[in-house]
Amino acid sequence: MSGNILWKFVLTALIIWWCIISITPIKDRPFEQYISEQATAQLDIFEDLLARAQELVARKESKTLFTALRDLGVEESIDYALFFPQIQVKDIANRNKRNNILLKYLLSQAQSQLRLGLDLKGGVGVTMKMDISELAELSSFEQAEQLEDAISIMAERLDGSGVAEPIIRPRGENAIEIQMPGASTKENPEIIDIIKKPARLEFRTVHASLEPDTTPTNQYPVGYEVLAEEIEDRKNGEVYERRIFVKRIPEATGEIVEDAFASQTPTGGFQVNLVMTSDGANIFRAVTEKLLGQPLAIVLDGKLYSAPTVQGVLSKNAQITGSYSQREAFDLANVLNNPLAVELIVDEMYEVGPSMAAGARDSSLNAVKWGAIFVVSFMILYYFIGGVVAVTSAIVNIIIVLGVLASLGATLTLPGVAALVLTLGMGVDANILIFERLREELKLGKSLQTATANAFQKVTSTIVDANVTTLITACILIWLGTGPVKGFGYTLAIGICASIFCALVVTRFMVDFIVHRAGFKQVLGMSLLGKMKIDFFKHRKPAFLASWSLVAAGVVSIVMHHDNIMGIDFTGGDEMTVAFEQKLDAGELGTAAAVLGLGEVNPVYQTLIGENREVLKLQTRFDQSREVLAGLQQVFPDAGLDEIAVTQIGASVSSNIQWNALWSVLVALCGILLYVALRFEVGYGVGAVVATIHDVFMTVGVFVICGALDIFVSGQFTAPMLAAILMIVGYSINDTIVVFDRIREELELNPGAGLRSIINLAINRVFSRSLLTSITTLLAACSLYIFGSGVITDFSFVFIIGILTGTFSSIFIASPVFYWWHKGNRKHVDEGEFTPKKYEWEGVKSDA
Repeated sequence: MSGNILWKFVLTALIIWWCIISITPIKDRPFEQYISEQATAQLDIFEDLLARAQELVARKESKTLFTALRDLGVEESIDYALFFPQIQVKDIANRNKRNNILLKYLLSQAQSQLRLGLDLKGGVGVTMKMDISELAELSSFEQAEQLEDAISIMAERLDGSGVAEPIIRPRGENAIEIQMPGASTKENPEIIDIIKKPARLEFRTVHASLEPDTTPTNQYPVGYEVLAEEIEDRKNGEVYERRIFVKRIPEATGEIVEDAFASQTPTGGFQVNLVMTSDGANIFRAVTEKLLGQPLAIVLDGKLYSAPTVQGVLSKNAQITGSYSQREAFDLANVLNNPLAVELIVDEMYEVGPSMAAGARDSSLNAVKWGAIFVVSFMILYYFIGGVVAVTSAIVNIIIVLGVLASLGATLTLPGVAALVLTLGMGVDANILIFERLREELKLGKSLQTATANAFQKVTSTIVDANVTTLITACILIWLGTGPVKGFGYTLAIGICASIFCALVVTRFMVDFIVHRAGFKQVLGMSLLGKMKIDFFKHRKPAFLASWSLVAAGVVSIVMHHDNIMGIDFTGGDEMTVAFEQKLDAGELGTAAAVLGLGEVNPVYQTLIGENREVLKLQTRFDQSREVLAGLQQVFPDAGLDEIAVTQIGASVSSNIQWNALWSVLVALCGILLYVALRFEVGYGVGAVVATIHDVFMTVGVFVICGALDIFVSGQFTAPMLAAILMIVGYSINDTIVVFDRIREELELNPGAGLRSIINLAINRVFSRSLLTSITTLLAACSLYIFGSGVITDFSFVFIIGILTGTFSSIFIASPVFYWWHKGNRKHVDEGEFTPKKYEWEGVKSDA
């Protein structure tokens, strides 16, 4: 037992240590302060250099301290590695490149690994227009297609895993607006250059005999152009150019490339590997056969990257080599995987203020704090020492989730913070399962040590089954999802794996230590629920009919109000740029618009980079911006609000993402049905799927009905609502599987009982767990609803309905469907299993 406790403790400690390393620093540190603290050699010289760089920024000769230091290094031949000997960059021979890598590394280390979202911190925004000269010959439909493709490509470049949460939407007819959370040109001065690269890859022929340096200009070959390849001397790091004639028309383009990825070369550098498509392999084979023994130029966006001699016939694979750093190689591979068909030109750059008003942000963060306090207090008051164990395990769960998300470069929004509090409430679910099962074992007169071992043994399969079904949903969201849907899938998968680990490893070693090593005689506290004998099945028909009637009412309400329930995130709208004389709090503007009944209005302040001018952006529904401005001018006559321009913005949650989410959920339900049918039996799977569909429709329907009646919530679907609904799917499945797992167990333990009796017995046995889990999650959700504001109110209300519906459906929807599927005959259940059980009795009649 001591050995088991030790290895679990060591494993847990190592994981927590890694997660804390990944999360820290929690807040961004000023670059000037951090770089000064990190310098360990020739400090006087470096401090003088730093002061000079700061003067350049103050005189506006450089935009940021980063660029000032970088430019000084180039102009004065400074080697920054001398000031930071603890950072290993000496293997990079070229000084300027070494300085650039070193400064970027220090800049990244000064920044928090877990970025705050646009609602909490703001970020940097850019509007980029497509090159009109390249669109002149295209029809309006083709131009719209190019714009849509460009948006998809930008989404993949900036948020391939879906956890970074940028806003990417069309603006007007030929422009894209991108807002990147937690970023700024001060922190990442090259961010715009990285994202706007077209990444047009071409394989071109090099002239076999002529060279530009030895050929008179009037004898340059027709159909060729001069391109220069930068070559770095590996001994001294000096860079020189080699100019060659390259054919203008390519032999092949990047369309033949299926995948690009970075890897390390045998000499310690980095290269980009290309994998061709099946058709591309045939094209590339023909090109290399034709140019065997000759150079093949690899050109990206008009720049010659390398011109290696073709040594043999290639088809499926190729490499782009050069003097790349690891980051440069990864960035190049990223843009090659997502090439743009047209060039994007930066039209406007600006710093974005937090989209949530300071008052609303503070009240919502306060709600998060109280939610956590309520959950922790309840668990400790109810379970005493067991509660401390459960809360500690749940906190470890959250640390693991945050650590893994930070390592993925995730962005933490306020709904994300709220979801973490709900995770705390849901995270204790497995612990409640364990402790309630432990209570059952103790009531049978077993010793604490034996009861503990039996409790963990019996709940392990329940915990695994409940979480695996949710994990199936997460994996399908990752597989089929895009953007925020895929991001939610990653977050859900991480949370599930962390929950299983914390329940079966963290909680286990703490309970084992308390029972076997610390010698505690009691782990659990009060017990408010005694042995229950409620005939739940007696009420199944009226409950079933009433709930589906409410679902039908919700569907009718959705159909009646479908034009008004989708927010700007889903539909797009107008964005009016407004000048002002007196700056008003965004919260005041939003409140005034709501009081005037002007519909959804999102006021955001933006500072135009390079102009030091702040403007107000009012995002409204289509054709309502001037009405909104007129209303605000009446309420705030001294603010000097004046229209500058109006443009139309597209949806930040595109129709593609919406349909993608629906398709992903449908496939996930099929996956759940298949898993439960294989692991349990088909009837269980049907019951789980019907209950999940019921819960989603019920939650959405009640939300829309309340919004239409103007009570409790706005009734507007915004981007965070998508995540809230997906959370309901996971919660519903988890709750249902816990009940079904107990039904399966009771069927084995009571071979002579009828199916109705077994289902009632199982529900009574797990009812305390269902009730306690609902209480802990409701404590978190209700505190968010009561103390929060804005989108947090809607987000938490959806989850409150989902919690109540999930608990209800596991008893009155999933179980009756399972019962009706088998026509009340338990023998039908056994026959439906892949490994039917053999009993001495021949059958049991239905007791419906």
